[in-house]
Amino acid sequence: MISTLILTKNEEIDLPGCLESLFWCTDIHVFDSYSSDATIDIALKAGVTLTQRKFDDYASQRNAALNQLDFKFDWVLILDADERIPPALIPQLLSNVQQAKPSVNGFRIQRRDYLGKSWLKHAQISPLYIRLVRRGKASYHRAINEVLQVDGLVQLIDGHFDHYPFSKGFSHWLNKHNNYSTMEARRWIEEQNGAEQFSLVKALSSKDFSERRFHQKGLFYKLPARPLIKWFYMVFGRRAFLDGWAGLTYATLQAIYEYLIVLKTNEMIDVTPVEVLEVVPATLAKKFRRLQTSYFRMQSKQIEA
Repeated sequence: MISTLILTKNEEIDLPGCLESLFWCTDIHVFDSYSSDATIDIALKAGVTLTQRKFDDYASQRNAALNQLDFKFDWVLILDADERIPPALIPQLLSNVQQAKPSVNGFRIQRRDYLGKSWLKHAQISPLYIRLVRRGKASYHRAINEVLQVDGLVQLIDGHFDHYPFSKGFSHWLNKHNNYSTMEARRWIEEQNGAEQFSLVKALSSKDFSERRFHQKGLFYKLPARPLIKWFYMVFGRRAFLDGWAGLTYATLQAIYEYLIVLKTNEMIDVTPVEVLEVVPATLAKKFRRLQTSYFRMQSKQIEA
């Protein structure tokens, strides 16, 4: 009734738990980016279908899996290895696909992020994700922090699945987001160079959650001092302090991630070779430096205060 897709790259720590939570699924596909650890052995011993493809970017990798794999069922559940399906969600998944009207091609599910054993109830910024789609009716966009677009209606499933982003430790999370920040900085420059238009109206009122998040993120990247803005928003706006030490830690890590993107974007604009700089409008560099100047002025005022 439901096939499952899991993307992997060196997931020997998390894959066993993910597969264990899918005991009810009879068609599991592991789409691997040539892991060098025991991921392949774990998948083969579990009897799942294993396919490998060289990784280029997240959207391309996920689209290749959705388009090329021979799923047995019309509905595909999309998971990462550090995610789990709790028993209470299983009947909700099955009943919703059974009752889905032809116009419904996707389902959004609440995700609960954990730091250790602590649920980041308040600190988590995006709790809803499209993870169950009808085959051939969904595709990913954006190379990093990809957006899943569904051709048809998307409904909400009553229930949640669990996510453990720190299962491999803080060092792994930091290394992963160091790579993410490089990709985000490149994407930011490309979007600005391509004159991508972000709409405040869509960011605030779009009925499509993915579209709303896309425009929110695009506008957020234009703000000066956004690492500080994000920290204050998470800690006080979303009340991450109610999650205790875990919430404050997570907010701080997210602010560090944003600051890495700012630093790398600045670095790419300043040190990119001349032939590459020619494709980046001069106005972009000036605009970024104005934002940077505002940011450091704000920091200076806070220090003086």
